Amino acid sequence: MSFLNRTADRLADDRGDVPGWVLITLMTAGLVLVLWGVAGPALTTVFEQAIDRVSSF
Repeated sequence: MSFLNRTADRLADDRGDVPGWVLITLMTAGLVLVLWGVAGPALTTVFEQAIDRVSSF
């Protein structure tokens, strides 16, 4: 079986790698939560300062 035939067979298989995608999704969600927890208060402060500067005019 040639390389092209094996590649075509793999592309035709639509099951995918479910455990891999679940792991990637969970890791991404965890990373977002960690970054949000660390940067959230700082971003809130920056946003409030920007609104105060615009509102003061």
